[in-house]
Amino acid sequence: MINKKPTYYYDKKTLSFKEVNEHDNLFFTTLKYFMSSLIIASIMTLIVFSVVDSPKEKKLKREIANLELQYISIIEKMNTAELVLDDIQKRDDNIYRMIFGVDPIDESIRKAGFGGVNRYEEYKGYNYSELIIATQKNIDQLSKQLFIQSKSFDQVVDLAQNKAKMLASIPAIQPISNKNLNRMASGFGRRIDPIYKTNKFHYGMDFSAPIGTPIYATGDGIVEKIKKSRSKKDYGNYILINHGYDYQSFYAHLDKVLVSKGQKVRRGDIIGHVGNTGKSTAPHLHYEVRYKKQKINPINFYHNDLTPAEYEQMLFIASQENQSFD
Repeated sequence: MINKKPTYYYDKKTLSFKEVNEHDNLFFTTLKYFMSSLIIASIMTLIVFSVVDSPKEKKLKREIANLELQYISIIEKMNTAELVLDDIQKRDDNIYRMIFGVDPIDESIRKAGFGGVNRYEEYKGYNYSELIIATQKNIDQLSKQLFIQSKSFDQVVDLAQNKAKMLASIPAIQPISNKNLNRMASGFGRRIDPIYKTNKFHYGMDFSAPIGTPIYATGDGIVEKIKKSRSKKDYGNYILINHGYDYQSFYAHLDKVLVSKGQKVRRGDIIGHVGNTGKSTAPHLHYEVRYKKQKINPINFYHNDLTPAEYEQMLFIASQENQSFD
């Protein structure tokens, strides 16, 4: 057995050399190697992880990639929803609402933005803040348009449920029966004034008939105004009926008024008799249809009691620029 030579170290406290204990030497040697290995391992780990993702980073990247795919899918679905909603809005304005004589919803109302400068404050301060805010704005806009469209459909459904009432109310027959007519004397448009012989616009249709001929309400409604006058000016005795749905009908130059203000009438009820009152040159009825207070051509409101041939004949007569009766 070979004896190892003892190892000495200089002790500064005693100012003398002392023999190194074999166990202490082994401990310090081991510690030195451990620390060296730890440092080397740390450096290698840093080098490797700077090139290769850690498991946690890999998981986070997979989650981000999945979120990006979902975001793209959401954007595509939102774009599709916008196209579908745009088509529904066009149908609503140009078909559904038009059928019931309701004005389209103004574009400024449908596309109105949201107020408040701090509405999206909570989404600021992140890497994807602009993207998140833009998406949230788009979602809010769609939500608002859907709400407006929902309210519009509620109105259309209500109109559809009351369609029978509406159809009964809108003027749809002649105010004088064909069997009592001498002729349809003058139509809607520019005509010769019978008194002043000037060319002016005639806002109704004149039906020539004997004094005392029955005059019929052309749709259900309420008598809004009557006037009884002996004056030789203007319309003489007349009746104005409010049919609802923005429609009114007007009957002038009557001999007798058989209804009173506020009275409910139904289509076909006799409301008066043909006369020659006011500014009139012969017994006749001056008849007008008004929509939203505007006088429109009555020729379009006789579809309930004229055959196609009779309607064509009336169109021809009404288009002649002859002399009116008032």
